[in-house]
Amino acid sequence: MEPQTAMDIPAAGPAADPQGISQDNSQAIPLACAALEKEFREGPAVVQVLHGVDLQVARGERIAIIGASGAGKTTLLQLLGGLDTPTRGAVYVLGRNVAALGQAERGRIRNESLGFVYQFHHLLPEFTALENVAMPLLLRRLPLEQVSAEATRLLERVGLAARLHHKPGELSGGERQRVAVARALVTAPAVVLADEPTGNLDHRTGDRVFELMLELNAETGTSLVIVTHDLVRARGMDRVLHMEDGRLREVTGEALA
Repeated sequence: MEPQTAMDIPAAGPAADPQGISQDNSQAIPLACAALEKEFREGPAVVQVLHGVDLQVARGERIAIIGASGAGKTTLLQLLGGLDTPTRGAVYVLGRNVAALGQAERGRIRNESLGFVYQFHHLLPEFTALENVAMPLLLRRLPLEQVSAEATRLLERVGLAARLHHKPGELSGGERQRVAVARALVTAPAVVLADEPTGNLDHRTGDRVFELMLELNAETGTSLVIVTHDLVRARGMDRVLHMEDGRLREVTGEALA
């Protein structure tokens, strides 16, 4: 059986391209999913978490996904990031169907094309801020001088020039999350997926981290897909999508009031 290619994607999501996605325009639509479904087994029962989700993310686009806890938002992000495989449907990163790839190749695409920011920073406690940010580049076996220079540049950009050699336990919550943002962007990914990136921060610190992510999005052209419960922050995005009972729909105007 021939593996599905990006030419097979139907028009999908609120910003759908009627011609679908090809390798030629995968830079314009770096991330997409088509007819995405995910099921989990709980004993003899089958629980369907996602129901035919279609989505296209344009280059540089900022998308917020809102919805109640348990609606399927985190499951969707895990599938879009190649961290899990769908029961049915496909996920395309730069035109490649990641669900059809082996584990090693999925890992390579995650490292080269995607960045991740979580509610908890997930920094390695035994390593410094500089070493944590450098880690994705070290996995590529790049020269150490190049890796150090790029990691330093990102940390300076997020305002942590004086914290390069501090370990996570020596940083504040906001500083740790800024390190996580720098780590997500150090590989110049096509898309950053963020799951409640400010959820563990106080409001003022959360605002600063969120604004920083938007600034870096504008500077780099990296697309952002952010799961959030904060409607104020969601309104500042290009599109707001609502996940309910495993189905995704666009929200506009008065629905966001």
